[in-house]
Amino acid sequence: MNWFKRVIFPSALVMLTLALMVTRAPGAVKLVKGQTIYIPSYSNIISDVQRIVLKANLIIHNTDPVHPITLVSIDHYDTNGALVEKYLPQPVKLHALGAIRIVIKEPKRGDEGAGANFVVKWQADHKVTEPLIECFMVGSLGAQGYSFSSQGRVIQEEGD
Repeated sequence: MNWFKRVIFPSALVMLTLALMVTRAPGAVKLVKGQTIYIPSYSNIISDVQRIVLKANLIIHNTDPVHPITLVSIDHYDTNGALVEKYLPQPVKLHALGAIRIVIKEPKRGDEGAGANFVVKWQADHKVTEPLIECFMVGSLGAQGYSFSSQGRVIQEEGD
């Protein structure tokens, strides 16, 4: 019995831990039929004492190699959570491995600050791989260029 406690039990515990890590590995492919995704966007940043104006580029990639997804809505909200603009007058089909870009041409009053965001709703007829949704912000001050990105976070998921 001591041999079991010293050799078998720890070995089994290590194997169980490794098995759990594999099943919960980050980056594992997840298949879903639709989501609502929140993506931060920034119209400016503060560097020392100067405000640097940025342009936000929302980019949505359908990562599924076979099935299309339908973008139901792309809405932009200001720092206070008020709707600034609806970017889709009607749903748009995004083909397998296709992408779309939305560019904020002129920041609107209220976009300044740390709270502006996009909310993207999408759906699919079949379970598909999750789309990749990012917002790239670019700007410059004098000869210095600035760019960075933010990734979306799922805030609601469509069931089967």
